Amino acid sequence: MTLSFPEKFLWGAATAAYQVEGAWNEGGKGESIWDRFAHRAHTISNGDTGDVACDHYHRMPQDVALMRELGLKVYRFSISWPRVLPEGRGQVNSAGLDFYDRLVDQLLSVDILPAPTLYHWDLPQAIQESGGWGNRQSIEWFADYAHLMFDRLGDRVHIWMTLNEPWVAAFLGHAMGIFAPGFADYSLAYQVLHHELLAHGSAVEVFRQGGYRGEIGIALDLDHPIPSSQSEEDLAASRRYSQSHNNLCLDPILKGDYPQAILEWVGTMAPHIAQGDMEQISRPIDFLGINYYRSIEVSFDAGGGYLKCRVLEKTMPMWGHTQMGWGIYPSGLTAILRNLKENYGNPRVIITENGCASLDQPDQNGFVYDWERIHYLRAHLVAAHDAIQAGVNLSGYFVWSLMDNFEWAHGYMPKFGLIRIDDASYARTPKQSFYWYRDLIAKNGIAE
Repeated sequence: MTLSFPEKFLWGAATAAYQVEGAWNEGGKGESIWDRFAHRAHTISNGDTGDVACDHYHRMPQDVALMRELGLKVYRFSISWPRVLPEGRGQVNSAGLDFYDRLVDQLLSVDILPAPTLYHWDLPQAIQESGGWGNRQSIEWFADYAHLMFDRLGDRVHIWMTLNEPWVAAFLGHAMGIFAPGFADYSLAYQVLHHELLAHGSAVEVFRQGGYRGEIGIALDLDHPIPSSQSEEDLAASRRYSQSHNNLCLDPILKGDYPQAILEWVGTMAPHIAQGDMEQISRPIDFLGINYYRSIEVSFDAGGGYLKCRVLEKTMPMWGHTQMGWGIYPSGLTAILRNLKENYGNPRVIITENGCASLDQPDQNGFVYDWERIHYLRAHLVAAHDAIQAGVNLSGYFVWSLMDNFEWAHGYMPKFGLIRIDDASYARTPKQSFYWYRDLIAKNGIAE
C-alpha cells in the first residue's frame, strides 16, 4: 500500500543564503548582521562562521545537478539582501544579481521551480547601523529591495516568500541575544516583529501592484504547545505560549489583528501600532509556509519569565530527541495543520521546512546511513498525509535541509542535510536519506 499525495504536490528541499553560500566578502557583497555577529568572539559554537559555509556560491552548478538527481520539483533558497544591495539600499551590485540569475536559470533548465525567500535573517549591516528592523524606515527599504528582485527574477520565478520566521529573527536576535544582531531588549523585539510583518505586507503590495505572475507567501515557525495538565493554570500558560509565539504572527497575517490577551499581558513591551498597520500586514497571501520541528509541553511556573511558563521538549514514546535536543513528535504537525483548517479558514499551506539533525557517522567511503533521519521524515510525512485526509489544504513539503550547513549559533555541529558536506574538502556526498527521498518523490507517496 502507498500513501499517495495530491497530483502536482510540490516536493522540495530548502536552504538559506548565509548558511550555504559563503563568499561573504566576494563579488561586491556587503556585510550582513550575521557576518558581523559571527566574527565577534564567543557568539558561535567552536568560533564557526559562515564565511565559506558550503561554498555554494562557487559550486552552485554542482549543487543544482544534485538537485536534479534527487528529483526535486522545487528548490527553496534565500536571496542575500546585502549581496544584491551592499548598503541595503541605493547602489545595486550587478554581480550579486547575476548570481541569482544564473541560479534561477540553472534550476529551470532541469525543470526545478525556484522558490526564493527575500529575507532569511541576513540584514545588511548598513541597515542595522541605521536602526535595523527597529527603524520604521526599514519597511520602505525592504519594499524597495523586494521590488528590485521581482523586477529582476519575476519573469521566471513564480513562487515567492517574503520573510522566514520573523518571530525567530525578532526574539532570538533582539530579546535573547542568541542570534544576530545580538540584542537583549524585549520591547525592541516586539517592535522589530511588528516592522517585519509590515515589511511583509509592503512586499505583498509591491507584488500585487506590479502585476507579477505567480504566488507570494511567508514562512512562519510554528510550535505545537501541549498543556502538561488540564489545570486552569497550565491551560492558561499553554495559551500564553501559543499566543506569544504562533498567534503573534498568524493572527495579524490571517485575521488582521494581534491576540489582544498577549498584548495586555506584555503591557509596555507591546509594539506601537499606527493607523492602517494591521490592514497592511493582513494583505491577502497566496499560501502560508510553515516550518515545523517540535512540540512542547507547557506548564505554569511563577519563575518562568514574564510569560510564567515552564517549557519542556515533548517526544513521542520510543522516539527520543534529535541532535539539537528537540523532541520528536510527528502528530504535532497534524495538529498544527488541522488548527489552520479549523481556526484560520483553511489557507493553502506549504510545509516550507521540516527535518532533523542527527549524529551522522560517515563510513570509510564517506557515505552516511542516516536511518534516523529517514524514520523522522517518514513519520512527519505520514502526519502530513493524515492532515490532507482531514481536509487540510496542503500542497507541498520541503525538507530542511538540502545539505549540511552552518546552523546559526550552533555552527557546523548539527547535521541536517540530505547531502553530506566534507568539512575539509567541501565534497558533496548524498546520504541514504537522499536516495530514500528521491524514491518517494518519484512515487509521489510513501510505501507502507
